[in-house]
Amino acid sequence: GSHDTMTYCLDENSAVSANESKLVKFLNKCMPCIVHPIIMKWSTTQVLTVTEQLEAGVRYLDFRIAHKANDPSMNLYFVHMVYTTVTVQDILWEVLRWLEMHPQEVVILACRNFDGLTKKLHCHLIACIKEIFQCKLCPRNVSTRSSFPPLRIIYYTNLHPTVWMRELNLTAMSVELWDNCRDCQYLMCHLLIFVSEKFFVAGINLTENLRYILVHPFGSLKTMTLQSLPCLKIWIKQQYPGPKKECINIIAGDFIGNDDFVKDVIELNTKT
Repeated sequence: GSHDTMTYCLDENSAVSANESKLVKFLNKCMPCIVHPIIMKWSTTQVLTVTEQLEAGVRYLDFRIAHKANDPSMNLYFVHMVYTTVTVQDILWEVLRWLEMHPQEVVILACRNFDGLTKKLHCHLIACIKEIFQCKLCPRNVSTRSSFPPLRIIYYTNLHPTVWMRELNLTAMSVELWDNCRDCQYLMCHLLIFVSEKFFVAGINLTENLRYILVHPFGSLKTMTLQSLPCLKIWIKQQYPGPKKECINIIAGDFIGNDDFVKDVIELNTKT
């Protein structure tokens, strides 16, 4: 999986998300030439397009969906501090085209955040998903142990009553992996475990705080992540897939095209 899948196309001219803190919006308004480039560097988690991610082996897409403030249209975008240049509908069509070229593959869409979405906009999103994928959507009555039919796509959200796996419990854990890192007091690896019956997803991503950014004004999330890949690689290789509570079935990370992240995750299947 890829964490914050759509950040490869963040809009450099975008306003800061309405969901961000007043301090961030104030600083960006007062010093846009300084603050906005920093926001872009620390918001970007992927460089591969969604098609390139799917080609690389990703089958779990993390979609943070939002509606721009004061936008009279029904257009929905992706967001991570700022909005993307592409709309949600454009990307859903792109995923569909890839699925049609790979009829034996299954893709999971994790739709969440929903910043600025009213009930009407949320229903619009669900309608778009159903209209675009149609019979390719995985039926709600399919067991996690069943063999999925070809050309199916699974999607879920914890806010809408008509989608698959709607009862989604979230447990968040923070794990310190950098015993020998001089900046370990600032860096944490967050494991977000989504649990539904025997379905487990772990999102591993480094999270910086404001103090870390101020100490590293010329740094970026990419630089920080690439430096820590050896530690993440060790953790991945220690995991086991399966239905038990301590097992993980999907691992989503940042900058998935770097190192052997996809290969290491897929190789965990040999442990079964």
